[in-house]
Amino acid sequence: MRSQFASDQSSSHVTMVSRHVEAGVHRLSRVPHHRIMVHASAATRSYCNEVGRYFVRRAGDIDLVPAGQEGGFEAESPFDTIEIALRPALMERVAAELGGKARASRLDTRHLLRDPRIEHLARALESDLNANAPSGSLFADSVGAALAVRLLGLDDPGIDRTNRLSDTQLKRVLEHIEAALHEPLSIDRLSRVAGASSSHLRTWFKVATGFTLHRYVLRRRVERARVLLQRGDLSTSEVAELTGFAHQSHLAHWMRREIGQTPRDLRRASRPK
Repeated sequence: MRSQFASDQSSSHVTMVSRHVEAGVHRLSRVPHHRIMVHASAATRSYCNEVGRYFVRRAGDIDLVPAGQEGGFEAESPFDTIEIALRPALMERVAAELGGKARASRLDTRHLLRDPRIEHLARALESDLNANAPSGSLFADSVGAALAVRLLGLDDPGIDRTNRLSDTQLKRVLEHIEAALHEPLSIDRLSRVAGASSSHLRTWFKVATGFTLHRYVLRRRVERARVLLQRGDLSTSEVAELTGFAHQSHLAHWMRREIGQTPRDLRRASRPK
């Protein structure tokens, strides 16, 4: 079983590993976190020891294994899977923020679940890992909170209904982001600024702006970097530091993704003819 870990997320409540699983017998040992496994290959047939039956998993099929539960299966052919580890503490925190309506302590085992939202979030984590450009704790924490809300709402579709941010709350968050683009920004920090729970802020912010918190912060950092680079009086490494990017390559990666230009492209375009 070969794995590629999202090592930059090791301190987060959510981590991801991309696994290649060979044909044969495999055992899932007990672990202290919830496991969300998204099938990422063509149709694969396997026998589940826990329920005593065969399953055919197709791309996008999801298996949930609660913390502390073990399992096992026999795969008839190799396959790839995205495995997300979610800490119970995050589930408990999100349940409390949602008013205690969710049963955070109970996550049932599920096989062959189809849920586009969970699959989308898993793919977002996978893309971040494969890009080899860590997005920071704000991204991982936002994805973790979104996953927790979705898992808690599987049996209660109304659980993730929220109200909008007030104009005052939104203004406080936007102003704080602008003033602190050069600093690490976490969902917890911005929640304190807004005076709202992290789960609610994550949803409310998207309703108010059309962007996730992570995407909005990235866009503002890229725009600030663009202005500083065009000014021409700072090195690329200085610009990266002033706009909250880990290093020059991190800055170049996100500039290319957001505006289709690198720092070098911008400097060339700004030179006098």
